[in-house]
Amino acid sequence: MYLVTGGAGFIGSNLVAALCERGEEVMVCDRLRAGEEGREKWRNLARHDIAGVLPPERLWDWLAGNKPEVIFHLGAISATTVRDGDLVAENNLTLTLALHDWCAQSGVRLVYASSAATYGDGAEGFDDDPARDALARLRPLNLYGWSKHQTDRRIAALQALGRPAPPQCAGLKFFNVYGPNEFHKGRMASVVLHKFRQIMTGAPATLFKSDREGIADGEQLRDFVHVDDCVEVMLWLLDHPEANGLFNVGTGTARSFLDLTRAIYAALGRTPEIAFVEMPVDLVGKYQYYTQARMERLRAAGFDGSATSLEDGVRRYVQDFLTQPDPYR
Repeated sequence: MYLVTGGAGFIGSNLVAALCERGEEVMVCDRLRAGEEGREKWRNLARHDIAGVLPPERLWDWLAGNKPEVIFHLGAISATTVRDGDLVAENNLTLTLALHDWCAQSGVRLVYASSAATYGDGAEGFDDDPARDALARLRPLNLYGWSKHQTDRRIAALQALGRPAPPQCAGLKFFNVYGPNEFHKGRMASVVLHKFRQIMTGAPATLFKSDREGIADGEQLRDFVHVDDCVEVMLWLLDHPEANGLFNVGTGTARSFLDLTRAIYAALGRTPEIAFVEMPVDLVGKYQYYTQARMERLRAAGFDGSATSLEDGVRRYVQDFLTQPDPYR
């Protein structure tokens, strides 16, 4: 039995799909309320033979009577614009640390989601160094990034203090993930989905203007990673219980928003039409202009999977899902 918190969400439901394809028994912990724009999260799970859906408020009661082999803790408040610090701290920090302690006491493996948002503006680089002094140098730009960063720091501190630890504990710093089953995310969905929807209305795709000298409009760079690559890493961790630590999950290559948008047009067989707009006020000063995952630590741990290219990943997402009558995995 495997427990996936956030299992009806974007990355979580893709992991659930892969585990079910393996014939594994999977319990999902999540709420199935409709997301933004009324998109129903249950559709992310509709094709899969799961053991059940556990409401988050029943998580501890369930764990009192069940012992999963691995907990994949992917549930979180992931909106980077949320300002309720108490709510974010409770869901993203306190719950993760409580699960860490429970897994340590119960001998259960833990894989949890961190985020590339922990790196802030990238001034300190994108090295997933788990050392406490290295983590202390990072400065996230928003509350979400802080909550994930504080979780990483506390787990690193517990390890340094010799406190009990799960038999496997891996934190994954996901970069800019795109792919199927993200419809419920609304504004927080990937740029691929937003630009695809714009293009399909017949309007030009819009990108934010640059407000930094030396960076042209649309040339802001991100490490865009297909959700299948994220799932591949998690399945590898499942098969390699000896792998522990904090790991980046990206491609290791930074690509521009222009590259991404052109890839969408190419997947649709259309000529690119791109317009540039001002950045929303609530993103000014909190917008990452450059991210690129360093992948050496994951490679050194033994992972040998190959990253999906931006062009191939966007083409698969657009042609195999977004343009299909049933776009869910």
